[in-house]
Amino acid sequence: MKLKAIAVATLMAMSTSAFAEVKIALDSKPDLETSGSYNWAHAFGNALTEAGMEVRELPRGSIGNEAEIFDQISTGLLEISLADVRSVAQVDPFIYGVRLPYIFDDIAHMDRALAAGKVFERVNANLAKQDAILLALAPLGPSSGVISTTAVVRSPADMSDMRMRALDDAQIAMYEAWGSNGTIVPWGEVPAGLQTGVIDGYLNSPFIPVMFGQTDFVKNFSDARVIWPLRAVIASRAWYDGLSDADRSAVDAAVKTADAAARQWLDVASEKGLTALEEKGVTVQRLSAEERAVFREASKAVYDSGLMPAEDVKIWVDLSGSNR
Repeated sequence: MKLKAIAVATLMAMSTSAFAEVKIALDSKPDLETSGSYNWAHAFGNALTEAGMEVRELPRGSIGNEAEIFDQISTGLLEISLADVRSVAQVDPFIYGVRLPYIFDDIAHMDRALAAGKVFERVNANLAKQDAILLALAPLGPSSGVISTTAVVRSPADMSDMRMRALDDAQIAMYEAWGSNGTIVPWGEVPAGLQTGVIDGYLNSPFIPVMFGQTDFVKNFSDARVIWPLRAVIASRAWYDGLSDADRSAVDAAVKTADAAARQWLDVASEKGLTALEEKGVTVQRLSAEERAVFREASKAVYDSGLMPAEDVKIWVDLSGSNR
């Protein structure tokens, strides 16, 4: 708290010109071909540069882990972070609704639901307590499928003997609903876990095994389209509020530009993600709508698992249904 008070006081004492450099903490390699979140960051940075601001990209992991980066956002030492949605959920768990399985048909559906429910306004009212603001939700890549080392997955029944890497208890609940098992494994330990058999697979976008060089041991991808992988674009509220009216307008416009760029990339990336895997020797299971429906039906148990308050789940389900 003392560090936070000193940082905020220092920032308030600075002139607007002190915010000339906008540092963006990246979450992935700066690859426009495979990373939706980098498409967002790249378009955002270019728009700010055109508006006369100086932009610097910080490589993934160069300034600490997720918790340390959020602290830097909160204290005003970092302007922008492409963060795990969990960073926001630790302040306002309501945002976890975007990770309910099969809650959105596509990103356009998500955008309509977020706008109709004024989700950003709700979440930012709570993030303000941590001196942070959620600017956007950037699609990391195409919708998530089941990535595995050996098993060919076309139904939940095919996963009965698998132990899946989970992000958190919510994913463990989903795997259990499918009749499988999950164990929480930090991302940095996933490659070793896959190669040693500690885990048999994980859930993510098809570009991820290619992006992180895992196609030597990842051999199957099932296009189940379970969840849209997202990154939360978080900004320092001290930085944002300290901007001039003109610069703040430029930032708001840059967010819209970046949202459009990431979604344009996503329009063509879904099929490219699958073919990129196949080019690396990974077998892709292109599921039918009927096969996905089996996963969707099994996933309904997650909605009633108690991991989110029932009233919040209802809000998300209603938003999804009314904006489909």
